[in-house]
Amino acid sequence: MDLKRRSIRVLMLPWLAHGHISPFLELAKKLTNRNFLIYFCSTPINLNSIKPKLSSKYSFSIQLVELHLPSLPELPPHYHTTNGLPLHLMNTLKTAFDMASPSFLNILKTLKPDLLICDHLQPWAPSLASSLNIPAIIFPTNSAIMMAFSLHHAKNPGEEFPFPSININDDMVKSINFLHSASNGLTDMDRVLQCLERSSNTMLLKTFRQLEAKYVDYSSALLKKKIVLAGPLVQVPDNEDEKIEIIKWLDSRGQSSTVFVSFGSEYFLSKEEREDIAHGLELSKVNFIWVVRFPVGEKVKLEEALPNGFAERIGERGLVVEGWAPQAMILSHSSIGGFVSHCGWSSMMESMKFGVPIIAMPMHIDQPLNARLVEDVGVGLEIKRNKDGRFEREELARVIKEVLVYKNGDAVRSKAREMSEHIKKNGDQEIDGVADALVKLCEMKTNSLNQD
Repeated sequence: MDLKRRSIRVLMLPWLAHGHISPFLELAKKLTNRNFLIYFCSTPINLNSIKPKLSSKYSFSIQLVELHLPSLPELPPHYHTTNGLPLHLMNTLKTAFDMASPSFLNILKTLKPDLLICDHLQPWAPSLASSLNIPAIIFPTNSAIMMAFSLHHAKNPGEEFPFPSININDDMVKSINFLHSASNGLTDMDRVLQCLERSSNTMLLKTFRQLEAKYVDYSSALLKKKIVLAGPLVQVPDNEDEKIEIIKWLDSRGQSSTVFVSFGSEYFLSKEEREDIAHGLELSKVNFIWVVRFPVGEKVKLEEALPNGFAERIGERGLVVEGWAPQAMILSHSSIGGFVSHCGWSSMMESMKFGVPIIAMPMHIDQPLNARLVEDVGVGLEIKRNKDGRFEREELARVIKEVLVYKNGDAVRSKAREMSEHIKKNGDQEIDGVADALVKLCEMKTNSLNQD
């Protein structure tokens, strides 16, 4: 194989969540500029959602490959994604994904890629690749701090996490317990560890050293693997027509005067949480855009999901959007001065890229750890829960005003701008490092075959 004369063919297989698919797709786009041909594999419903994000210039260099999950009575094809998936079906989706491994083996045999880049919840994928002498690289899309924290507890149970500034609390312990819930006989932690054991000596992470260097180095030491950083991998906002009324509304607001409120594509607020957030936004007296989502198939009218009289009381000061909003486009707008976020890792990367301070309201899994990182690094503030584990509306209003309005929010605003400047200055340096690492893996494979 002469790597200098032809494109390197990479098969990508992310987990079936938007927060995983999106960074894989951004990495795919960047690699195509460096002589890589990408086969992007996911379920039909996920591929249909990303087709609009692929311009015609990628029509040859990124080829979409359908992975068909088995037909299960409780999991019809429109549930072959985590987007809008009711929480009680999450383990069923993981089981169906596992059951698709024979189909994936056929894809590997048909395409014969040079490399597989896959997520960390499907240990069968690196095993199948290895059986065909195809190097597999694991690309978890979570933070380095989550990787370090979960590996530490798996490999050094009972020992204190060696980074005291993170200030471990009960929410973080619960997030680790979540990793031990089982689907198809495997806990999520089992899946992660098996993926790491069965893959190559190099892995990728979506982060950058200025933000998470010590957690990257600690994870690398625990795993005895080389960790190559891919940078923030944030989608560049385009001038899409969808939801353009949102941008017009933002254009009419003052600079840094508006807070954006969104909890990602997989968390659905309870009635109690919706009411507390609504009252907190009302008390803050700050302009806001709030994205409210409901599970697929749940018939709820937006006006009935909000407190009585809320729309009338907030008037033109707020905009409530149901379902979906162009998040990157909103965060890049000059009128946005803060982001009330669940602290999903992709959302955090977007916020940092555009220099928007984070108002952290973590809900589950890795989010409490990410929220502590936000505060520790200085790019945002965390809203603390009360002794009953509830976010209080008055506390939400106070932190919003501190970040957007008050003088004592200057340090957070300045640090968010500094992080954004670093990301812009760094450009695509990390991607060059990823490309080099992938080429070396291919060369090692070639040399090994030649020796045989």
